Amino acid sequence: MRRRVVCLRHGQTRWNVEQRFQGHSDIPLDVAGVAQAARAASLLAALGPTAIVSSDLQRAYDTGSALARLTGLGVQVDKDLRERGGGAWEGLTRAEIAAGWPTEYAAWEAPGGEAVADVAERVSEAIRRWVAQLPDDGLLVVASHGAALRLGIARLLGLPEELWSALGGLANCSWSVLEEGRRGWRLLEHNAGTLPEPVISDDRPEAGNGG
Repeated sequence: MRRRVVCLRHGQTRWNVEQRFQGHSDIPLDVAGVAQAARAASLLAALGPTAIVSSDLQRAYDTGSALARLTGLGVQVDKDLRERGGGAWEGLTRAEIAAGWPTEYAAWEAPGGEAVADVAERVSEAIRRWVAQLPDDGLLVVASHGAALRLGIARLLGLPEELWSALGGLANCSWSVLEEGRRGWRLLEHNAGTLPEPVISDDRPEAGNGG
């Protein structure tokens, strides 16, 4: 048996709908997001998770808590699972960012924000730490954020940074499943749980659209 990780993006927030960069801003789930979390929990509970860990931001924690209520598990909190920090862009819409920082927008590098390599490293290392505590056949659910999870997954898979954009974004309350093998991690599912729909995330414009 091999250990698996379900990377679950949080449910919808008002800022997602308004296409505002959330980053480290602690924005709660909206009504639709609460319903999305409940639906995701009803599906993921059937997998029999061993442990649940969440970002310390409430939109992710509340998403993980919906699953915890069905499984009887607690939700552990890890600040390293936070979304990519957006610096001067947090709270701003895509249009405002593009108008105010056209060069930085093209590169998707926020003034005062986090570098993608730093986010990939902290998220992937956090996942590794929690996986190390699982039994050999354990299943870890990680409730986190769109850009953070995409970058962390890319790093776990060993993709070179120039190929990270090949991995698409995650819709609200969709998830990816990774399995630990003899030669490292492999991706079993990506952006699962919904029919194809627009992704509103803090990630790069081509990956999706508020984390």
